[in-house]
Amino acid sequence: MRVLLVEDHPDLARWLAGWLEQSGYVVERIERGDDADLALTTNRYDVVVLDLSLPGLDGLDVLKRLRDRGDNTPVLVLTARGAKDDRVRGLNLGADDYLPKPFELDELEARLRALLRRSNAQTPRLKIGRLVLDTLEREVTLDGRALSLTPRETAVLEALAARLGRPVSRETVFNRVFEFDSDARIESIEIYVHRLRKKIEGSGATITTLRGLGYALSVEG
Repeated sequence: MRVLLVEDHPDLARWLAGWLEQSGYVVERIERGDDADLALTTNRYDVVVLDLSLPGLDGLDVLKRLRDRGDNTPVLVLTARGAKDDRVRGLNLGADDYLPKPFELDELEARLRALLRRSNAQTPRLKIGRLVLDTLEREVTLDGRALSLTPRETAVLEALAARLGRPVSRETVFNRVFEFDSDARIESIEIYVHRLRKKIEGSGATITTLRGLGYALSVEG
């Protein structure tokens, strides 16, 4: 499970990241709110642990922007703020849970696991023409039969399906497909889009290249 940890206190961030990694999570640490907003725009995470008092952009603003984009990634708000108004505002903006500092590590892990279970239970099976994309199992079927896609081709489909009918920038698709490959070049994304386009021919779903905007997945008719 991939966790975005947004915490501006370096010692606390290192401590939490180390503990989460020992528990089997893949952790990306970010200290600034504006950097977190950019990361959430371009990458996919299973859960976000978000402090409220951040430099660059307040945590509540990061949360609001995330939900305004239609992104339902689970968010656990982690903060020293104790005022009721802050808790209420965070929950109203779309936070899934709220854990004030100080806290016990066991409680944090229990809450994260609960959010992940809830998120996985609600993960939809997306129907795109005659295709069905299971975003939990990362499997694609055509007319009920498994479609042979590579992991990177599946990642392209997931990135486009998340904004069905709307443009998705080449950079966004690239970051989804090559999120753990720092040596990849952005031009290589064209290869995977081309392969996927051929494999889904006749499914009722089409991928259009939009000059200057990226790509769009749409359903015929």
